[in-house]
Amino acid sequence: MWKEFVDYLTVELLGLSGRLNDAINFFIYDVIKIWFLLLSIVFVVSYLRTHFNTEYVRAYLQGKSEFAGNVLAALFGIITPFCSCSAIPLFLGFIQARIPLGVTFSFLISAPLNNEIAIAMLFGIFGWKITAIYIGFGLLVAIFGGYFIGRMKLEKYILLDVKPMEGELDEVKIKLSFKERVKEAKEYTLDIFRKIYLYVMIGVGVGAFIHGYIPADFIAKYAGGDNPFAVIIAVLMGIPMYSNAAGVMPLVEVLTSKGMLLGTALSFMMAVTALSLPEAMILKKILHIRLIGLFFGIVGLGIIGVGYLFNAIL
Repeated sequence: MWKEFVDYLTVELLGLSGRLNDAINFFIYDVIKIWFLLLSIVFVVSYLRTHFNTEYVRAYLQGKSEFAGNVLAALFGIITPFCSCSAIPLFLGFIQARIPLGVTFSFLISAPLNNEIAIAMLFGIFGWKITAIYIGFGLLVAIFGGYFIGRMKLEKYILLDVKPMEGELDEVKIKLSFKERVKEAKEYTLDIFRKIYLYVMIGVGVGAFIHGYIPADFIAKYAGGDNPFAVIIAVLMGIPMYSNAAGVMPLVEVLTSKGMLLGTALSFMMAVTALSLPEAMILKKILHIRLIGLFFGIVGLGIIGVGYLFNAIL
């Protein structure tokens, strides 16, 4: 319904068409969507935190092996219909809950990469075998990407003030009234929103421009055919872009029809959905640039490896 309203707004009321409409439509649709997700998810997590000691969640995950936590987070990402930017609010909630950093990154990688929209569209276009291989490789990137980040002990690069929650249950919070819980959650949510909303607008604006004005032929020209560096080029070209699986999947179909190898096209899709310049700009208010760089580097290398493996298998 929201998409239909934005279409009506840009086409019928504003009279936009062509590339300008694509860019403006994309910007309005995604900014409002991400703002809504940011406010609603952070509020829900904040409210639930007044009922439960999130130290129990962390203790449960730490009670398992670190690798098991990465696996569970990556699998959880499959059932969440988020793009790289709209997954950030829940990622932020995980940090707030003091879930291990590597585990939170496994979710952040998997959510846009392996969500049900991507799976359904892949199945419809390329069949179940390609879909199964893609899911398997996507989970591997998410699991091992998060695992390696977690092993590097980079918690000092979290910029937000996440207060430790040690010891037993917080009895004061247990006795809070419903009104007090809502007030506390609201104040925390608005504080986070004030710190991030402008980065959301800037990041989506960059993605909207590229989405509207960079044609598929340009990508196919430099990352198609038998170019041995095609996968690397495709990933580097995909990172500055921003889209969810539903938006980029038709482009993947076009690229393969223009001669791009399937592994190269899928690595491009993975880079667009799991890594994006808008995502980096939003994360900059949450994480130090060094941690963002390591995140992009590790996941980017994983996606490049998957692209070459896909081409070799198929």
